[in-house]
Amino acid sequence: MADLFPTATIGAEVLPDETEASGASFGRSWKFDFETGEFVQTPTGRIAVAQDTDAWLEWCRKALATERYRHLVYSRLYGQEFESLIGLGLSRAAVESEIARIASETLLADPRTARVGTFSFSWEADACRFACSVTSVRDEAGTIEGSVVSL
Repeated sequence: MADLFPTATIGAEVLPDETEASGASFGRSWKFDFETGEFVQTPTGRIAVAQDTDAWLEWCRKALATERYRHLVYSRLYGQEFESLIGLGLSRAAVESEIARIASETLLADPRTARVGTFSFSWEADACRFACSVTSVRDEAGTIEGSVVSL
């Protein structure tokens, strides 16, 4: 009869593909449609999966959409603080500067993110839409979009 309690192998090998030299693991994530607020489904009705760089970009989008300190399930390092801009009466240039700073701090909290930059802004009344480029430690890049309302 097979052993019901197998012994663990001490000093098990870690495959080099699992973790980058930087210590960042890209892994996988579920795809999410931020416009509809629903998970993306495959034609068979399963939730679609993002791998590697796409999973990291999903994390970036989610981090910029989540208010920091609002949900106890997340660490204190996760999310953004765009709400702190409401009611400060800052000029548009100052708001854009703060958006760039907050978004950069938010995205650089992840060890997979190497750089954040090339911000662009567009205003509609009191709402500021922005886009920025992000580059991973693997030197793969993507564009992340977000919006902030500053009253």
